[in-house]
Amino acid sequence: MPKPARKKSSLAAIENRRAALRSELAALDQQAREAEKAARDAGRDTLFAALGRVKISAMEKADARAIAKAIATHEAAEIAQKLAELERPTSARSTLAQSGLE
Repeated sequence: MPKPARKKSSLAAIENRRAALRSELAALDQQAREAEKAARDAGRDTLFAALGRVKISAMEKADARAIAKAIATHEAAEIAQKLAELERPTSARSTLAQSGLE
């Protein structure tokens, strides 16, 4: 029984293919870095639009940096939830208004 013919690859062909794959992988890595960079900044326009619609009292640079760092570090939903916790319930506001304390 004859053995099936083996396809022989030359070392040069293998090295050329390896170089082509490395080049393709490097291009994919660059695309991934650009996509990650864009994703990290995707909410900027939305946030600026929202900030443009509200009045913001004076604040220290350190406070502004801390707020910006929190936005950059945490998910928007987490920050929104924490900010919502700072809001007083409507019933508490009306109670304070009725008592003249607000």
